[in-house]
Amino acid sequence: MTNPSPRALIAEDEPILAAALAHALQRLWPELDIVATCPNGVEALQQGLALRPDILFLDIKMPGKTGLEAAEELAEQWPDGLPFPHIVFVTAYDEYALAAFEHAAADYVLKPVNDARLGKTVERLRQRLRDGSSGTATATTATAPPATPSAGPVGDANMARLLSQLQAMLPSAPRLHMIRAAVGNSVRMIALADVVYFEALDKYINVVCRDSEALIRTSLKELLPQLDPQQFWQIHRGTIVNASAIATAVRDDAGKLSLTLRQHPAQLRVSPLYAHLFRQM
Repeated sequence: MTNPSPRALIAEDEPILAAALAHALQRLWPELDIVATCPNGVEALQQGLALRPDILFLDIKMPGKTGLEAAEELAEQWPDGLPFPHIVFVTAYDEYALAAFEHAAADYVLKPVNDARLGKTVERLRQRLRDGSSGTATATTATAPPATPSAGPVGDANMARLLSQLQAMLPSAPRLHMIRAAVGNSVRMIALADVVYFEALDKYINVVCRDSEALIRTSLKELLPQLDPQQFWQIHRGTIVNASAIATAVRDDAGKLSLTLRQHPAQLRVSPLYAHLFRQM
């Protein structure tokens, strides 16, 4: 009985580049079945969950959701017990920026697609599939020797590290010391030390303190670079918690991790991508 053909999904918002990648893969890997080509990150997430391919080629910059955001949400929503796809990021970043991928051991191909570089990625993917290694949200770099596949869960620290390193390459933002939140006709000043956690709510962030809450009109993506990463930890794509407010990290029977807090009744769910933060706890 022969093994089924490997299945791949391509997410790229530029049709010409998507077609070029698909044609290059057909030349280099004729048995690869490209099951979907998605024009944005939202569709990539939907089709990835529906089709469950073996490999995802994700453009970094796409409308709706970036490739990184799509990978993060896929990891959070992937069915338990199923091997996670191998992910290859497609990027136009320069060589300096690609250092972030190398440190995070993430596979990538550069735009425009080059057969020589793509061929190396194809060979590594073939080897992983032959070895039966399950994908994580990371792989090896296109220029480094293959690493031993991670035996950890989908939420291995490498993806979180990659996200933080790419975030660090953005222009630096001044650190916040106070939160200004509109409450009716007044502006409430909230010291960061009083914040228990931040929770994304559509176009707003709910600033949760021990005995009160307030809304600010911004996004977690904009807020995160302004916070001290030693004090405020992202634990989910929609949640940032004050580390000093964490009492315990508890894993349930299904393996899901959640946090209990000091002086606050909320329990916060931890995404698998950030579970490594609590391994010593």
